[in-house]
Amino acid sequence: MTTTPKRESYDVVVIGAGPAGLGAAATAAEAGLSTLLLDENMGPGGQVFRAIASTPVTERDRLGADYWAGAELVQAARESGAEIIQRATVWSLDRNLEIGVSVGGVSAFVKAQRVILATGALERPFPIPGWTLPGVMTAGAAQTMLKSSALVPEGRTVIAGQGPLLWLLAAQILRLGGRIDRILDTTERRNYLAALPHAFAFVTSPYFAKGLALMREVRAKVPVVSRVRELAAVGDGQLATVSYLAGGGRETLQADLLLLHQGVVPNVNLAMAAGIEHRWDELQLCWSPVLDEIGNSSIDGIAIAGDGAGIGGAGAAVFRGRMAARAAVEALAPAAAAKLAPMATLRTGLVQAERGRTFLDTLFRPAPQFRIPSGDTIVCRCEEVSAKDILDAVAIGATGPNQLKAYRRTGMGPCQGRLCGLTVTELMAEARGKSPQEIGYYRLRAPVKPITLAELAAVPKTEDDVRAVVRG
Repeated sequence: MTTTPKRESYDVVVIGAGPAGLGAAATAAEAGLSTLLLDENMGPGGQVFRAIASTPVTERDRLGADYWAGAELVQAARESGAEIIQRATVWSLDRNLEIGVSVGGVSAFVKAQRVILATGALERPFPIPGWTLPGVMTAGAAQTMLKSSALVPEGRTVIAGQGPLLWLLAAQILRLGGRIDRILDTTERRNYLAALPHAFAFVTSPYFAKGLALMREVRAKVPVVSRVRELAAVGDGQLATVSYLAGGGRETLQADLLLLHQGVVPNVNLAMAAGIEHRWDELQLCWSPVLDEIGNSSIDGIAIAGDGAGIGGAGAAVFRGRMAARAAVEALAPAAAAKLAPMATLRTGLVQAERGRTFLDTLFRPAPQFRIPSGDTIVCRCEEVSAKDILDAVAIGATGPNQLKAYRRTGMGPCQGRLCGLTVTELMAEARGKSPQEIGYYRLRAPVKPITLAELAAVPKTEDDVRAVVRG
């Protein structure tokens, strides 16, 4: 592994070292293309295979076979000849396929003939009253600590929400000796009926047996409350209790830790900042890039693979990454493509990997009350803007997320909309009686990750750059 890019230009630059990025980088490099893999984490693997090369959790049954499958992907990428740089913050990508990257406090630009974005997913915002209190975390954050450092909850712990990750995390915590006092399942009753037409594909997919086994394992050890309709974290400067409303009435639990999760959504910030077209996905309730069948975006030379292209899971991500890389090889070195798996074979694998996905998307579609808050519930954590603040801004003329910036500074903090963007879109859409597609999203631009002025000032300059600002 290297610390800074060895070259100024590459055939293929892959951004993100999760399942899709690892598969893409290995495929492109094995075909003989100069390949650079950039990833912002300490080690490869993304969230699904986080810390796969360094986790202190060495007993394989604790994290599960699906996690350890990532070790083969990492090994293949490392042996492929791809140049891999960890702790690399990619903060810019433009239509000319020029990438701004910062490594160790030093920024530089690299050029590519093809770019494959494999930036993965983010957890969906879960804006309930009190979600900004210390003691409230996302399930993904807890899983990061578990995989990276073998840390599990010891105090009174409540997990709330829905989706496959919730059950997987609960099982992993219990296997490592952690504590879970209760699980509050927010899945709506009507979702089960809506998902029924897609049940056959799910039952005949790998998801079914794995999911059923996880739920049985967890339910045998933890009380589970189903069909939770309301949820709030309560405390004075620190989480003290969790209040919820379910079939049996309202209850309050003493809690030291509340873990929230209601699914994941594509991480679109870099793709949107590059100008790639996106549309609102009504099933997954998020923004997804407009792509062709092999992952090519609306900008020539940029493909998107993995969950950043639409949530499909780790298995599908690997196939999407390999398909995008094979397309790059076909374009840049057609003769070398003969040594790769045929595109038809990869497509077949992708279809099999995505089998049952529609059932999951329908079943775990988050309820409106957990996506669209009201009153004093915080929406934009960075600027501490509440739902009421946003509705007040709409009432005096704010028409969309970009106008809202001028009124309330939403989306202008360090997270750059990652924790509030979907909520703002849906909240304003509901208030104005329009669709999320009509309301739109934040207008994103570089830098898409915080970097210092010193890093920008230190970027190597060409003679043309100097002449543009210095008078002769």
